[in-house]
Amino acid sequence: MEYYPSSIKTLIRSLARLPGIGQKTAERLAMHILQQPNEDAHRLARSIVELKEKLRLCSRCFALSDDVLCRICNDPSRESGLICVVEQPADMASIEKSGAFRGRYHVLGGVLSPMDGIGPDDIKIAELATRVEKEDVREIILATGTNVEGESTAAYIAGILAPMPVEVTRIASGVPMGGDLKYVDQVTLKRAMESRHGI
Repeated sequence: MEYYPSSIKTLIRSLARLPGIGQKTAERLAMHILQQPNEDAHRLARSIVELKEKLRLCSRCFALSDDVLCRICNDPSRESGLICVVEQPADMASIEKSGAFRGRYHVLGGVLSPMDGIGPDDIKIAELATRVEKEDVREIILATGTNVEGESTAAYIAGILAPMPVEVTRIASGVPMGGDLKYVDQVTLKRAMESRHGI
């Protein structure tokens, strides 16, 4: 990389710090940006600056938003009595892409992980309990991951909400479409058997 001018080296180093971008990919991206018209490069730079300046967390559900309330919380057609609890905004985006959910969300901003020093006060669990108390919520769907941290977070939240007049459910998990049973782990198979339903 020593053969590049310092301006290109700086861009390559910056791009290489992005997740999933190695040195070679960063170099290819830098060369691509260099070959684009100036307006495209300015547009990219402006969009990054605008993202950092304008983006905030929704004051109700903690999803990413350009306004005080996110697009979903502002949508009167969404079912307000149904809240899906997810770990991160990307999880919410995945559920939205499926088109299978028409309620609202609550983004925790992480999961409980005592080994990493993340406890209940470090994620948005208290805010979820407040929403259940103040809003007319009839069901909370826990859609945290199926790893140890996701499962323990779901169990903790279910315990917190148990005394409240709200139904708490967990998303089903099991064998993926096209999955071969001999390659599926035991925990997934157990959950699939427990979550079975009529056809």
